[in-house]
Amino acid sequence: MMANTYDEHAKVFKAFCDPKRLAILEQLHSGEKCACVLQELLDLTQSGLSYHMKILCESGIVTSRQEGKWTHYKLSAAGRDYAIELLQKLATPDIEQENCKSCCSA
Repeated sequence: MMANTYDEHAKVFKAFCDPKRLAILEQLHSGEKCACVLQELLDLTQSGLSYHMKILCESGIVTSRQEGKWTHYKLSAAGRDYAIELLQKLATPDIEQENCKSCCSA
């Protein structure tokens, strides 16, 4: 059970761990973009863009929709909120402690 949870959490953080994916996210700030536009703007091949978009969509940060033969992508508010909540949860201690007293006392 916990391993699955960690796998899901890792998908979110993986979305932010690549310069190309960060560039894609920056392009999506201004709204929905067709895959053909992203390919051109970022000088990516179709397979390269597809690889990065799969990771972004699996993370929930980006959503997609088909229109004819092209896929259109946009940022997901729900995915963003989940990523922020997850980072806050993982990076905030449950109890603030000055130091570890159980094993480190001299």
